[in-house]
Amino acid sequence: MHESYENPLCRRYASPQMQYIFSDANKFGMWRRLWVALAQGQRELGLDISEAQIAQMQTYVSDIDYEAAAMFEREIRHDVMAHIKAYAVQCPLAAPIIHLGATSCYVGDNTDLILLRDALLRVKGLLLGAMGALSDFADAHKGLACLGYTHFQAAQPTTLGKRATLWLQDLLFDFEQIEFALEGLKLLGCRGTTGTGASFLALFDGDDEKVKALERGIAQRFGFDAVYAVSGQTYSRKVDFLVLSVLSGIAQSAYKFSNDVRLMAHLKEVDEPFEAGQVGSSAMAYKRNPMRSERIASLARLVINHAQNPAWTAASQWFERTLDDSANRRIVLPEAFLAVDGILGLVTNIVRGLTVHPKMIEKHLREELPFIATENMLMHCVKKGGDRQALHEKIRVHSLAAAQRIKEEGAENDLLQRLAGDNAFNLNEADLQNILTTQNFTGRAQAQTEEFLTQVKVVLGTNKDYLCDDVEIKI
Repeated sequence: MHESYENPLCRRYASPQMQYIFSDANKFGMWRRLWVALAQGQRELGLDISEAQIAQMQTYVSDIDYEAAAMFEREIRHDVMAHIKAYAVQCPLAAPIIHLGATSCYVGDNTDLILLRDALLRVKGLLLGAMGALSDFADAHKGLACLGYTHFQAAQPTTLGKRATLWLQDLLFDFEQIEFALEGLKLLGCRGTTGTGASFLALFDGDDEKVKALERGIAQRFGFDAVYAVSGQTYSRKVDFLVLSVLSGIAQSAYKFSNDVRLMAHLKEVDEPFEAGQVGSSAMAYKRNPMRSERIASLARLVINHAQNPAWTAASQWFERTLDDSANRRIVLPEAFLAVDGILGLVTNIVRGLTVHPKMIEKHLREELPFIATENMLMHCVKKGGDRQALHEKIRVHSLAAAQRIKEEGAENDLLQRLAGDNAFNLNEADLQNILTTQNFTGRAQAQTEEFLTQVKVVLGTNKDYLCDDVEIKI
């Protein structure tokens, strides 16, 4: 096994559940289930297909002879025909009616749509898990004041819980897009070589209603409400683009979250989960690198870039079908889902195990608060009769002097002492303490957090049956 390349997404990052969805066993087993469904539907609508033929096909649905299929494919260079032949060897009675009237995309594209749906449901469950973790984190820290940042420069304070709602809101947007994508997914049905259904119309002697009934029955057997109204031989490749756009959105949200965690880790305000024996660096033994967040960013770039592939595929399809999408889709669709599976598991793992350091958060807030407080100080002094423009200029001069001392001498921030010593401000100790009360600077951060979490809890409660909490970080 060590002499051949293996996709790291499987070995290192993605869950067994997502790997199974795109496995050969699931894919080729689905082909056989689709062939059974086709035969069942055709028999129910009057074609000369026996119960014994269908029973024989059902017996070997999961018993796939991969060696025989590979042998046939080497000979005929066609994967679907190779599997038809391998199936027919096992089911000689049913051999004459396997794949009757169908083209390769009957099994290929319908299977892809089923796998996309199942994979989206898995992602939906993992997304709910990440949202639940962030909801708990935001609630726990909704009142913990911290520096806000714009351009990664200290700005008006917020709370750590409010910051977490920004990550959570992005995931809520993604959740809404998943719901939209799942609602819009349909099955291809059985359309024949150019999407006209001509072969099936011929099988049913021109009976249009039977062709439509066959498609409805197949869709219902696989849990779909409908088939796409029109198609070429394939379903529109816009569907792949829409699905991967959802995954790209999740990757974008997770990337932003991971960057924020990395920045806070640099500030020593939080730490990722870190096992007792974990090594942060092969050279610098003291280090605790935020490797999980870095892994999220790394995988997210893959997904965001993969979303461009179905865009080009959709744009470059010729008439009713062309085959220059096949090799690309075999790689891109599974990899995007496997990567998002790994990403969301990491998000949940990090949030559940994130260590917050309130004293460091308070230290950074205290260091910058004198600058931030000047606006409140200005308003306070103007209310007491001061000249706004004159006081603004004095604050500017004192602030620049204090900042220069901090940067050039590494000194403490003495801006408050400078302002308190300036008679123009007419400030006493009680005034300063009142102005510097942290709650005066975080606005509605805690209230906004509470209000938003009320909305999120409704979503989590309504969808609790979809939740996936089987997250395990392999490496």
